[in-house]
Amino acid sequence: MLDAKEIQKNLGIQIRKIRKKRKLSQEQLAEKIGIATNSLSNIETGNSFMTIYTLEKIVNTLNVSPKELFDFSEYPQNDIDMEQFIIEALKTIKKDQEKLTLLYYFTKILL
Repeated sequence: MLDAKEIQKNLGIQIRKIRKKRKLSQEQLAEKIGIATNSLSNIETGNSFMTIYTLEKIVNTLNVSPKELFDFSEYPQNDIDMEQFIIEALKTIKKDQEKLTLLYYFTKILL
């Protein structure tokens, strides 16, 4: 079960993903729904939540159902899910030298 902070973060990720899919900048979407760009940025990063009124405007502007907006099934819900995703991703890219090299350097930076 997700807590409120996780819902807020995942909802922001969904909004950003759908906004980009619709080829809208943050500035364009913010203008269409009548909020400041930095407010939309805070929503997309999960740093703040929106009013139900703003949520309704986002749903209508992005032409998305609330069900689609709140479908977080593709995001890992726990450490085991994240670990399994990483293992499967490694299996997929192990023959792609360029991606493997990028992942190596990225991992080295993290550790």
